[in-house]
Amino acid sequence: MRLFAAVLPPEDVTASLATEVAALRRLPGADGLRWTGRPGWHFTLAFYGEVDTDVVPDLSARLERAAHRTAPFELALRGGGQFGHGRALWAGADGELATLRLLADRAESAGRRAGVEMGEHRRYHPHLTVARGREAFDVAPYVDALDGFTSRTWTVTDLALVRSNLPRSGVPGEQPRYEMVARSPLGAAG
Repeated sequence: MRLFAAVLPPEDVTASLATEVAALRRLPGADGLRWTGRPGWHFTLAFYGEVDTDVVPDLSARLERAAHRTAPFELALRGGGQFGHGRALWAGADGELATLRLLADRAESAGRRAGVEMGEHRRYHPHLTVARGREAFDVAPYVDALDGFTSRTWTVTDLALVRSNLPRSGVPGEQPRYEMVARSPLGAAG
């Protein structure tokens, strides 16, 4: 299974982002980007890649313990940015980012302890990808347009283990499908 740990924004928050993204898609050159869909909007905390099915119960249990040790926290979507000279356009986060980073570190550690090959540790940068470019792309107008965007603040109460099913049809624009494998309540939220 291709798995990752994530924080999933509530429906009304992704709806407000969808309105913003619809405006971005009307900007000149927007058809040069591959836009992600609402089902894929999440804050990835740790990407595990392909994980053997027999490892999933241990990984889930470790994520549950990591979630239990983390108190619920406030988060909002705010602004945006890019990675890789326009290869990824994203919405940013605002709120209790230190707790979000702590949860990301704990999710990564859970993967390592479950025996998942995690690669080199990198400092967590919270982002929700809204579009990707196949090559370098000037996304400055899109980043500028996102600058004033802020969603409502919500309380993050759980950590999700998500399976990513990559498109196999070869149909242009087909999006990955995501399915929840496990959901663990944070701290006192459970």
